[in-house]
Amino acid sequence: QLQLVESGGGVVQPGDSLRLSCAASGPTFGAYAMAWFRQAPGKEREWVAIISWNVDSTYYSDSVRGRFTISRDNDKDMVYLQMNSLKPEDTAVYYCAGDKAFSSVKRGTPTYWGQGTQVTVSS
Repeated sequence: QLQLVESGGGVVQPGDSLRLSCAASGPTFGAYAMAWFRQAPGKEREWVAIISWNVDSTYYSDSVRGRFTISRDNDKDMVYLQMNSLKPEDTAVYYCAGDKAFSSVKRGTPTYWGQGTQVTVSS
């Protein structure tokens, strides 16, 4: 069982940066593929970034590639999302999620989810 708690959300202006953190608790965190998803008001949840268990592979959605960076620290059981050049359309609740099966994460159906943290980009 993996428990996930996100932090770092807030209200920022367009062009600003923000770093989200996800603290994981549970055995063998290093065995899980991890991801960030987001859900904007009135829209379906979408995946944003994925990182493999061994940090060997990262994937980004087209909408954030080049602006966001996912990383993890398996010694600290942490996952991060560095968000730069934020846009109003990045406004959403951001969720940390994970699964031992990378395919599940990539399909958008990871087993474990955090409660989410709100990111609002507004001038």
